Amino acid sequence: MTEAVQKRATLKIAVIAVITIELLGGLSGWLSNSGYGNPWFDALRKPAFMPPGWIFGVVWPILYALMGVGLAMILVEPASPARRNALALFFIQLVLNFAWSPLFFAFHDIHAAKLLIFAMAAVAAAAGMSFTRIKPVAGLLLVPYILWLVFAGTLNATIEKLNPGAGSSLLGF
Repeated sequence: MTEAVQKRATLKIAVIAVITIELLGGLSGWLSNSGYGNPWFDALRKPAFMPPGWIFGVVWPILYALMGVGLAMILVEPASPARRNALALFFIQLVLNFAWSPLFFAFHDIHAAKLLIFAMAAVAAAAGMSFTRIKPVAGLLLVPYILWLVFAGTLNATIEKLNPGAGSSLLGF
């Protein structure tokens, strides 16, 4: 594939990937009534470093767009075991991402959501490393997302500590 053809293919796939990830991420949040305006969440004690709600509405679309572009860069690469592994890791972390909002905001399981987000960050980091081995810039595009997951996981853990007994437990502990 010539460089010009690969750039056009990447752009087409990126548009589709970004739109799809944005829509699915938004749907996950909307269906679970995520964020401020959720009475259960509003009643929780929050840490002093909790950003205002509008920050999440700005950050997530940017992160999802970066993820979609990075994904497109890997999708246009020739098939290989490394590419297959990178894509598997990416889609595993993406499923975990879309599961976090329902777990936290709809099921009110703060503890399970904390475990999920730290697992998600680990899998996202592995996906980022795998992307980097194939196309370095694709891996770099995941770095802001991974950093945000660590921050969000810290928020989740702190909310759990500030609100003992405030959530349900789907895991039984």
